[in-house]
Amino acid sequence: MGNTLIDAAGTAHRVAEGQVRIVSLVPSITECLCDLGLTDSLVGRTGFCVHPRARVLGIEKVGGTKDVDIEKIRALKPTHVVLNIDENLREVADKLAVFVPGVVVTHPLSPHDNLDLYALLGGIFNRDAQAAELGRALRAEFAALEALPDLPARRVLYLIWRKPWMTISRDTYISRMLALVNWQTFPATATRRYPELQLGEARGQADLALLSSEPYPFRKQHLSIVGGELGPNTGVHLVEGDMLSWYGSRAIPGIRYLRELAQRLNGAASGD
Repeated sequence: MGNTLIDAAGTAHRVAEGQVRIVSLVPSITECLCDLGLTDSLVGRTGFCVHPRARVLGIEKVGGTKDVDIEKIRALKPTHVVLNIDENLREVADKLAVFVPGVVVTHPLSPHDNLDLYALLGGIFNRDAQAAELGRALRAEFAALEALPDLPARRVLYLIWRKPWMTISRDTYISRMLALVNWQTFPATATRRYPELQLGEARGQADLALLSSEPYPFRKQHLSIVGGELGPNTGVHLVEGDMLSWYGSRAIPGIRYLRELAQRLNGAASGD
């Protein structure tokens, strides 16, 4: 792997030496670092970093993914802070770079990018063997997915918010995740990655509407609201948002969840 590793910002990182103190500002990355065996090296996390619950409870909170407490992080004296281009603000990264030796920027854009993410984090933090194991597990899930019979194409509206209604563009990790089972998200084109829309725009344009459990906590009562707007030809379902949107180690059960979801909903659509 060499003695340098390149992150999503193009920054070269050396393999960490000595005592490592990590602050993670990305919920899915926090979980991944724990699964790489780095729980004891984590000294800070956001309030949204809630998995794995039993292991993160004792880790200091440093604000949210956007409203980061810079001085609280400074007091923790981290050797590394891990961020994400979508989750965190550029100005936060710039402020942290003044006093944190290693600012690691991540930006997986598709499920397959998790393989590089494992290698990056495992390489920087001396967890190559654990990273390789995560890679093997993820490849096994990809293989199980690819072994399925040809999956029928479905047009999917994936809702992440209401008041206003918001969905995803195809230029997102979630959309690329759904594309693994031949589900193409609506709208086909968008100027924003997370566009607002009127539900009526999707009437007759979607075979399925998936209501995510996060960031907006859609519940059963929303099924009839969305179904009423989209009409009887669109199946409306609640889905576990973290399984479809979290990268890192969560992608491993996430791919399995997607495979089982596609089999169930495709079977329902065909009347099996």
